Amino acid sequence: MTKLIQHYINGRVTESASGREQDVFNPATGEVSARVVLASEAEVNAAVAAAKAAAPAWADTAPLKRARVLSKFKALIEKHHDDLAAAITREHGKVFSDAKGEVVRGLEVVEFATGAPQLLKTEFTDNIGGGIDNWQLRQPLGVTAGITPFNFPFMVPMWMAPMAIATGNTFILKPSERDPSPSLMIADLFKQAGLPDGVFNVVQGDKVAVDTLLHHPDVQAVSFVGSTPIAEYIYTEGTKRKGAYPLRVQALGGAKNHLVVMPDANLDQAVDALIGAAYGSAGERCMAISVAVAVGSVADRLVEALIPRVQALKVKNGMESDAEMGPVVTAQHKAKIEGYIEQGVQSGAKLLVDGRGLTVPGHEKGFFMGGSLFDHVTPEMTIYKEEIFGPVLCVVRVPDFASAVKLINAHEFGNGVALFTSDGNTAREFSRRIEVGMVGINVPIPVPMAWHSFGGWKRSLFGDTHAYGEEGVRFYTRYKSVMQRWPDSIVKGAEFTMPVAK
Repeated sequence: MTKLIQHYINGRVTESASGREQDVFNPATGEVSARVVLASEAEVNAAVAAAKAAAPAWADTAPLKRARVLSKFKALIEKHHDDLAAAITREHGKVFSDAKGEVVRGLEVVEFATGAPQLLKTEFTDNIGGGIDNWQLRQPLGVTAGITPFNFPFMVPMWMAPMAIATGNTFILKPSERDPSPSLMIADLFKQAGLPDGVFNVVQGDKVAVDTLLHHPDVQAVSFVGSTPIAEYIYTEGTKRKGAYPLRVQALGGAKNHLVVMPDANLDQAVDALIGAAYGSAGERCMAISVAVAVGSVADRLVEALIPRVQALKVKNGMESDAEMGPVVTAQHKAKIEGYIEQGVQSGAKLLVDGRGLTVPGHEKGFFMGGSLFDHVTPEMTIYKEEIFGPVLCVVRVPDFASAVKLINAHEFGNGVALFTSDGNTAREFSRRIEVGMVGINVPIPVPMAWHSFGGWKRSLFGDTHAYGEEGVRFYTRYKSVMQRWPDSIVKGAEFTMPVAK
């Protein structure tokens, strides 16, 4: 019997009454591994109601007690680390070692969130004048929600839920319907950690669930990670909501990440970086490198070094120990990537390595494809302008450093970028002049650590705050300033002038 993946509402798995379901595939075999229910509006409303009922008590729980629950949650993640990673590989397809890395990166944000007592400390000024003291509070919003993508079914929910919960909010997770199993594993671990019922909920679903969360008057904030068209839709729909509490939205969108290789770069290191960053997780990362910018004389040498490395990629079932790249997530996504490759050929780019038509023995029905490599790609081509989200690397040749900076700054996306060089001044100038949110110098995938914050510029981010870190604390709290004095310090008589420091 095929497993049915349900919702998790108010502390228990809840059977769906919507009558709508969708297949979940094992990308390595191409077979249906489960079915996931798709929520109705009523089921989303039930999750919001549970979160709203739990919110006052959780907000009044001391930050230290909230942190202790998160500490137990962290320990349980460590205990079930490999189980979580295996679930990711089964439904997403990424190799097991990469899935384990995803769990670790999510775990780091949980660890950061356990510092809630310190994170929620604010400032106090004694006696600003006239016996008045001034301080600030950061208070929770109430019911919050997260809408997460298929490519990181554990890590991205951990960017959101622990931060929301640590700061005193309740949370509803709407995971991707393509790989939903980790969401229920997360819910179970929260339950074991002692999180009160209703504080964390999971609603499986599609656009119906998304729209219901966006327009529900009791949902105070929505965080999203995914493609730019959906991010823009969520931001537009969410921020136009009327009411006493307009929806707070943080929507992280797509990317077209460049890696610039200077003539003075260590070529072996640059090639290693490109192979891992472009083809790791089959390119299904918002921080994947999809464009190599070859500056000046390095171009021919770079391309010659890349070709055999791309051809030699070990594409296998992700659970095999020596696999370097697994399948893409669905047959539809595979067809989309192959369509981009054909567009590139038709537009005049030179296809040096063609990843289409790959068959993995024993997994003939799996959604596999090999790595593809294009040279002589130009900014007018679709394969340069749009996010392919697959194992396709485009090489763009530019004459000098200034041209590389101009090329990248002209792109509509500004998520991540990297520069490989041996020159400190070039690195400094690049860091200052590039219009991108996350920058790596001889680091191919510059994903910030948990105590910093994640997010891009331009059409890679809609909203005012980045994810997790101190930016996450700001997103999930409201700022309040308090001024106070006591009767013995109040001057007799009315005061008609603006209070000032004395």
